[in-house]
Amino acid sequence: MENVLEAKNVNVFYGDFQALKNINMKFKKNAVTALIGPSGCGKSTYLRLFNRMNDYIDSFNMQGDIMVENKNIYNKEIVVEELRKKIGMVFQKPNPFPKSIFENVAYGLKIQGVTNKAVLKNAVRKALQQAALWDEVKLDLDKSALALSGGQQQRLCIARTLAVEPSIILMDEPTSALDPIATAKVEELIRELKQKYTIIIVTHNMQQASRISDYTAFFYMGDMIEYNKTDTIFRNPQYERTQNYITGRFG
Repeated sequence: MENVLEAKNVNVFYGDFQALKNINMKFKKNAVTALIGPSGCGKSTYLRLFNRMNDYIDSFNMQGDIMVENKNIYNKEIVVEELRKKIGMVFQKPNPFPKSIFENVAYGLKIQGVTNKAVLKNAVRKALQQAALWDEVKLDLDKSALALSGGQQQRLCIARTLAVEPSIILMDEPTSALDPIATAKVEELIRELKQKYTIIIVTHNMQQASRISDYTAFFYMGDMIEYNKTDTIFRNPQYERTQNYITGRFG
């Protein structure tokens, strides 16, 4: 399996505080990689490096290289808007816009200048089908997205991300605000989506990481302690600290 994304000697600072320490990692194409570790260990900071979401934080400073398809995405000539089409993001809490279901999914395409109604209709349908939501909403596309349940809203946000056809999807605890049934639907969706996309997910849920990911990286206090196939991390971790975390002895 080829690598689509790589972090090389990455250090991140917020002012004087070092949030990430010399991280080196390669991510496989069409795989789900889970980032686990206690709160405040740097997982979300790391995830947000890949679509430059940390750029909005005044005190943020990064050293090192983040390579996507062999290009350093922190080079001056990178157009961040273009990058974010390629690398989509799904947040912890569903964040639909106060618009119709159709307008939510079509939003990114319209920003790109797509105006053809047939093209928009096809793209919305395809994205909702990919997000396993089409059958539930196909007769109500004009309904406000805010009227959907929490689980449906999160799948809608995934559809909105898919509509612009990214190659990588970042997920920051996408099920932490959802009930177990909605969580199971999103997990099933993630397993299906990896056929076409590379997915990186931050999760606090050990069972979730073991169920849906192919690879797992364990972070602790800004260090990446261990990174391996998920099966190996959960059954035969290299370090005692990893073992203690995944068995619930701390964290």
